[in-house]
Amino acid sequence: MNGFGWGSFAAGLGWAALAALAVMLVTFAIAVRRGVHRIVDVAWGVAFAVVAVVACAASTGSGDPVRRGLVTGLTVLWGLRLAAHIARRGAGHGEDPRYERMLAKAPGNRSLYALRMVYLLQGALVWLVSLPVQAAMYVSGPVSGFAWAGTALVLFGVGFEAVGDAQLARFKSDPAHRGRIMDRGLWSWTRHPNYFGDFCVWWGLFLFVCDAWPAAATTVVSPLVMSYLLIWGSGKRLLERHMAERPGFAAYAARTSGFFPRPPKRQAPREV
Repeated sequence: MNGFGWGSFAAGLGWAALAALAVMLVTFAIAVRRGVHRIVDVAWGVAFAVVAVVACAASTGSGDPVRRGLVTGLTVLWGLRLAAHIARRGAGHGEDPRYERMLAKAPGNRSLYALRMVYLLQGALVWLVSLPVQAAMYVSGPVSGFAWAGTALVLFGVGFEAVGDAQLARFKSDPAHRGRIMDRGLWSWTRHPNYFGDFCVWWGLFLFVCDAWPAAATTVVSPLVMSYLLIWGSGKRLLERHMAERPGFAAYAARTSGFFPRPPKRQAPREV
């Protein structure tokens, strides 16, 4: 079992919190100026990348340099790819309906309500979910099979969601598919390739801490929280509630896995 620098890790937590807060405050200022809060979704991935870089810099002289470099590079790869994808997808669009509905019910000043309920909350989640990334910086000893397995799982997750996003974008770009449910490629194996990819990424990053079991026990809350958000929180559950009334969705849901990929059922149950 490798050692772990608890004191240095505790000090680094503050730097990571400041990094996440800074990204969210800058994004809030830009959003208020533009009058569109959907850009916070772009900042989500950026914030993870910034936290990883800051945590790596703050841990200089601690941990194993190979592990620190791997976990930083993988987190930045995932975060910036996600941010770029969301930015391209939202270009030219107005406010996200989710934020429009939420802010319509805001008591008092809408901007201050958005700051509390969107930006500061997401900043806190970035800090919490990224705990394995922060902790991995302080694990001493050479990289083991856990880290290499984590690297493979993260790369698989990034690739899975990138392919799924590209397939969906290609499908939606064809006017003949307007109003239709995407049920091809990875989307025929799972209704949420992007969320499943994120799931793999965060469990993969957690594996980097598993060489130091006390640290792993402390930070396992992070992939568990992310899994909850993706499956039962603001991810799959809310999206499917929005899509439930779309023509063809019930049949699609009947033949396609809700999260973990599997071959589609040959014949959906007859609807009554």
